[in-house]
Amino acid sequence: MPGFKASPTSVNPHTAPFGRVISPARVRSVKVTGLMKTNGGAPPSGARTLIAYGTRYGATEGTSQEIARILREEGHEVKVANLKQEKVEDLSGYNLIVVGSGIPMGTWAAEADDFLRRHREELNRKKLALFVSTMKTMAEREGKTEQVASTRKKALDDKAAQHGLRPIALGLFGGVIDFNRMGLMTRMAMGLARPALEKDGFKETPPGVYDLRDWDEIRSWARELTKTARQA
Repeated sequence: MPGFKASPTSVNPHTAPFGRVISPARVRSVKVTGLMKTNGGAPPSGARTLIAYGTRYGATEGTSQEIARILREEGHEVKVANLKQEKVEDLSGYNLIVVGSGIPMGTWAAEADDFLRRHREELNRKKLALFVSTMKTMAEREGKTEQVASTRKKALDDKAAQHGLRPIALGLFGGVIDFNRMGLMTRMAMGLARPALEKDGFKETPPGVYDLRDWDEIRSWARELTKTARQA
């Protein structure tokens, strides 16, 4: 999953740290510090959520399904849509919309980007969360914090700004590197990554596939999202 060679850029002060939710009140403030405090309580009756995603190697699909599982535990009615297979047009029945994408070659999947573009006006009338699947776990293990911050800014902060969106939560997660599904040119470009993955402690499961996702991080983000949506 290429796309990690952007130049170091400072993190947008209007967004929360990696994989964290954003308090609407803090989005309006100049400085953000840590996680928002929440009052707990059950989700409102009839809370309906759409999770729409674009994926290349399956990471974002699996992440979307796990976020859906957690939201259902929290009382949400959830629909999960693969935007390459299903063109979602009617958003009127949803209170919360989560849009996710892999970022092969550093860019959003075309179908997920198109969804944001087509629905941006309505998305700004909804509670919206964005997340991406990246190689950030590998970069973190190598201590490349500026690279992680740069990827977060480009993939999340800048993407929201591009479409004029005001999400209540942003998630930067690890993805899946699947050499078996890559084209020849991509596999050649990623050739140097394979020994680095092994050096960083990632194992092939199955052969040719490296899963960089931190499931505890993803689940924690989903639970915090329900609290943020409750107060938004």
